[in-house]
Amino acid sequence: MLPLQIGVPLESPESGPKPARSLRSRGSALAAPARQLQLLASFPGDFEATLAAHGHDGLRPASLEIFQINLGKLCNMTCRHCHVDAGPDRTDAMMAPETVADCLAALDRTRAHTVDITGGAPELHPQFRHLVEQARRRGKHVIDRCNLTILLAPAFRELPQWLAAHAVEVACSLPHYRRSRTDAQRGDGAFDKSIEALRRLNAAGYGQGDPSRRLTLVSNPAGAYLAGNQTAMEAEWKRELLREHGVRFDRLFVLNNMPIARFLEWLEQSGNLESYLHALLQAFNPAAVPGLMCRNTISVSWDGRIYDCDFNQMLDLPNGPSIRDFDPDAFAARRIRTDRHCYGCTAGAGSSCGGATV
Repeated sequence: MLPLQIGVPLESPESGPKPARSLRSRGSALAAPARQLQLLASFPGDFEATLAAHGHDGLRPASLEIFQINLGKLCNMTCRHCHVDAGPDRTDAMMAPETVADCLAALDRTRAHTVDITGGAPELHPQFRHLVEQARRRGKHVIDRCNLTILLAPAFRELPQWLAAHAVEVACSLPHYRRSRTDAQRGDGAFDKSIEALRRLNAAGYGQGDPSRRLTLVSNPAGAYLAGNQTAMEAEWKRELLREHGVRFDRLFVLNNMPIARFLEWLEQSGNLESYLHALLQAFNPAAVPGLMCRNTISVSWDGRIYDCDFNQMLDLPNGPSIRDFDPDAFAARRIRTDRHCYGCTAGAGSSCGGATV
């Protein structure tokens, strides 16, 4: 297990809100990906059949553009909607230094232009800065998937300036521009901490229209319904965050909640699972298929296994050998693995780590 140097005890108030415990720490049956897939399989819907009905012979990859690396599941928060089941207790799932090196070696064998670093809170990983520096030296665009509250922990308060100096795009999770909706997902106090973190990013030059200091907000619904119109929401969010809090950002990504992990648990416990899955099925949009992130992305898990996307990774649906044995030609020739959760990415305007797909 890696020696973690996180700078602040994760159980302390300074490390951020933690409204719940992870599925794993509670011994929940849904901590097992196989149980999640079994539960989803008990409801109608066959994604491959739906694709075939719209003229698609399964999902095939496009050119590889995004090299996504999940550094682990350690996080200072335990959000109720988290599809990763991340939390302060997840030191069991952290990428080893050798696997970080394997990722960089595999990156060199691709034409991917973007390195997308995620977690957990990826900043908590001891090699986060090393990975950023190595990717930038290779001329890659780097995205840090940030939960915002981590920037208020003492060890990370200068991180906005460091990220700006390395021209890293910061993609920040913020469920809503209203306090009540954000705190409902992330715990009491999460919104105010997020606003303070956004102000620090603004002070470092983020959110001012500079492409080398791009600030992206990522929103997902606070309930069992589909995401709204991304373009209209972006205009609304920019107006309200500036008016109410003096905060600026560059763009908004809107994602549907995926029916896996802790959001799946909430759907089941609240009696919303059947209706939500039906809504996703009914909202299937064939126009969303070409832009699916699984087509232009490789997703590498903390243990070095290769997946089509981050969601398949959390459901333990690998598609290839370990990243140490990565074969670009074989990856480009693969058939993308699908299951019922894929309706989440093809409902409405589509959903991906890059926001709406249509």
